[in-house]
Amino acid sequence: MTEAVKSGATPLEGDGKRILLVFGTPKADSFCHALGEAYTQGARAEGHVVRQLKLRELRFDPTLHDGYEQSQALEPDLLEAQRLIHWAQHLVFVYPVWWGSVPALLKGFLDRVLLPGFAFKYRDAHSTRWDKLLTGRSADLLVTLDTPAWYFRWVYGAPAHRQMIRTTLGFCGVKTRRLTQFTPLRPSSEEQRQRWLRDAERLGRRA
Repeated sequence: MTEAVKSGATPLEGDGKRILLVFGTPKADSFCHALGEAYTQGARAEGHVVRQLKLRELRFDPTLHDGYEQSQALEPDLLEAQRLIHWAQHLVFVYPVWWGSVPALLKGFLDRVLLPGFAFKYRDAHSTRWDKLLTGRSADLLVTLDTPAWYFRWVYGAPAHRQMIRTTLGFCGVKTRRLTQFTPLRPSSEEQRQRWLRDAERLGRRA
């Protein structure tokens, strides 16, 4: 559980941008954690206020059992996550691509948190038009892959990227500013990974 969730503390306001960084991997030793911490360090160095959500530490059921047809009570950690999303001006998601998509933990988090009335709202019961309730927020995506970037785009069609940018964040009004791929991860050297961490820190400084 994150510090903010544990304490129920309200993030302090400052002169910088309010940033919520979501670690979307269930792995404790994932390189994503190092990337997220580097981004956080860079953003805080520029005076931005950063809060973190490490999904693997939250307590919630990632399965939306009845879709959106029936209400499913939100656990305290998800209520806190919604509060932080409302608080944030800029969202950062750090996650690996598995099987061409985001990890199940991240997908379950999005299913449970981005609810009708919170993230979007259809205009009436029979309408296909909707209001984007998170409009005004921006996002950065920091993504690790083992597949080379060119192959993921041109052969697979980059399904994970389309899912996050268009059919999830875009659907709710969040505009993705940058998607940065760190790939291929598995054969990368320590020297390459250190360069990637420096890149992530620079991204945080430019938040």
